[in-house]
Amino acid sequence: MIKNNKWLLLVALTMMACSDDDAVVVNDTADGQPLTSGSADFSNYVAIGDSFAAGFSDNALFEEGQKFSYPNILASQFSLVGGSEFKIPFMVGNVGGFSNGGVQVPGYGVRLYLDTANPNGPTPTSVSGVAGTEISATIPGSYNNFGIPGAKSFHLTFPGYGSSAGNPYFARMASSPSTTVLQDALAQNPSFFSLWIGGNDELGYATAGGDASLNPLTPQAVFDATYNQLMAELTAGGRKGVIANLPPVTTLPHFYVIKYNQLTQANLTVGGNSIVPLLNAQLYGPLKNALAFLGQGDRINLLSTTDNNPMLMRDETLADLSAQLTAVLIGGGLDVPTATAFGQVFGQARQTLPTDLICLSASSRIGQSPNVPQDGVSSPSPTLGQLGITFPLPDRYVLIPTEVAEIVAATEGYNTTIENAKNTYDVAFVDAKAIMTQLSSPAGITANNFTLTSNFVTGGAFSLDGIHPSPRGYALIANKFLEAINAKYGSNFKGVNLGNYRILYPQNPDNF
Repeated sequence: MIKNNKWLLLVALTMMACSDDDAVVVNDTADGQPLTSGSADFSNYVAIGDSFAAGFSDNALFEEGQKFSYPNILASQFSLVGGSEFKIPFMVGNVGGFSNGGVQVPGYGVRLYLDTANPNGPTPTSVSGVAGTEISATIPGSYNNFGIPGAKSFHLTFPGYGSSAGNPYFARMASSPSTTVLQDALAQNPSFFSLWIGGNDELGYATAGGDASLNPLTPQAVFDATYNQLMAELTAGGRKGVIANLPPVTTLPHFYVIKYNQLTQANLTVGGNSIVPLLNAQLYGPLKNALAFLGQGDRINLLSTTDNNPMLMRDETLADLSAQLTAVLIGGGLDVPTATAFGQVFGQARQTLPTDLICLSASSRIGQSPNVPQDGVSSPSPTLGQLGITFPLPDRYVLIPTEVAEIVAATEGYNTTIENAKNTYDVAFVDAKAIMTQLSSPAGITANNFTLTSNFVTGGAFSLDGIHPSPRGYALIANKFLEAINAKYGSNFKGVNLGNYRILYPQNPDNF
């Protein structure tokens, strides 16, 4: 197992020999010829992007994960042809996120590990402890990795993004509160750059269940203007680089772990007794009958006593039948307070369908009591207190087909902009969309005798958050970037062996 990139460099050095003119020769290359940088200059490489460039993994940015970012792996290869030190704004420790006065700051990811001792089976679980990175601490200096978790395209050119009101991942390393990510990156006078940005322009909306009030899609015109500004400034003076397009984020494993029919019979058993008959008699039956009277009987069906069952969810595209539902239930003999609560809660409710995508974030909330801080909603009745079972999952946890279509259309628009930029600015290009298509296929991608797929945990390519790569996934990405660089600039990097990169981090950092 690779422990750090010094090991990588040591291995590379053992494959070097000097020719008569003292030039370094490396024969273990993509084409078996002496190593060459081709027409590119890798002496000072700078990476710009979002959490993928930063090395975010397992729901967090932490020190060990940063070492295995794809830019750091690229830099280890560039060092073989004269690349200089690749400086990273390391987080403190391996918990992830930020602390404030010794208390973990909510909203910033804590690292996950796979708890194999959980009685319910292997479960992604947050590590214990508090982040060593103080949210107010700054480490301004000269850096090469400008991967900023959470950054959207337009954030890279936004003055003040490095202020206390901006993004703390950038604020801790920014040269000044008023600078931009692009300005600080260009201040390093890079000879070569990588730019992979745009994922959060769609991902934020997707992981918010298509709730634009939480995180909207970036308008196409904003993306166009920003991306072309980035490319114009990054390629000024003939500077060379590599860019990548975007895979549809709705293909990520994050959206396929929780199934639409997630409610098993075991989930609906309390004290050894099934609660399905009671739910059908007191909730699902009355709702179905009232909705059928209103011509909407297909919204909610009785629960099965033998098979897995769908969950309740709110669909904001449905006609709001709150008032009508309340009236019908009162007319059917239900007391006014209960009928009013039913109408309020189920006016736009339906059961989940195979075409819905459930966010992985719902996994810790299904069956829990809804509350405003976590779920954005609360229940008007204590009897309607289990998310997905007796209370609909709110919008933030479910992508409905129309929202998926929105995300796909936005991604296609962003990719058109990126691919036009590839031609306009004449840079190397990585087709990340095609890579994700391969990973999502049954065959996956095989390299170095390892096969990676997009399957959650078992596929090896993605970490436990279902969005960001594992170390082995990052190694695959780095190799794909190297292939694109070789094709464009005539270099012949071989890339790294995927077998030297783990697929899961252990719970204990001492085992890294």
